[in-house]
Amino acid sequence: MSFLKHLLRHLRKGFVLLWDRGSTHKAKAIKKFLKGHPHIHSHFFPGYAPELNPDEFVWTNMKRSAANSVPKDTNDLKNFLKISAQILRRSEGLLWSCIHASELPWD
Repeated sequence: MSFLKHLLRHLRKGFVLLWDRGSTHKAKAIKKFLKGHPHIHSHFFPGYAPELNPDEFVWTNMKRSAANSVPKDTNDLKNFLKISAQILRRSEGLLWSCIHASELPWD
């Protein structure tokens, strides 16, 4: 829920929230929070539809960048993934490519 509060600080007019059907997304506290913020429009993806979820393409990108790495230990792996996430976060083009790779009807 702290992530949603953070988004609201930056997107005060509201936003569209696309979620998979994970149990945390359907928790009572989340439902109550969303009810109190009607300018957040929440929609769930179909039961199993990774091709619609742009997040899947984010993970694919991160896995691809980690595929040829040889971390010495878990801390090394953690640092490698942190750098990979920072590169992705700083590249608007790369993030948009994850969104457009999904089969959602964006038009």
